[in-house]
Amino acid sequence: MENQDNRKAFYEKLRQQLEDTSIWPSQYLYKFIVPTDVDKINQVEALFDNMGAVINTKKSTKGTYTSITISLKMGSPEAVIEKYQQAEKVDGIISL
Repeated sequence: MENQDNRKAFYEKLRQQLEDTSIWPSQYLYKFIVPTDVDKINQVEALFDNMGAVINTKKSTKGTYTSITISLKMGSPEAVIEKYQQAEKVDGIISL
């Protein structure tokens, strides 16, 4: 229950920051780190499929993790948050 409340507060704070710092629609940059696994990388990339996103991946030095950077135009803070919430379903993902 507490974890759910923390996530809700985090996303509300993020929404407010996005509203205060950007004019929407706006270009947005997502950064994720996932364990290096083709399926997990594909799951993240699929979230942004057919949206005109520019996606770059880079493996860590040891190859254990992969950084995924995604740049695309988003319509609103709510749309940005929705993608973060969808990404949470990927096992082992870290959102930056």
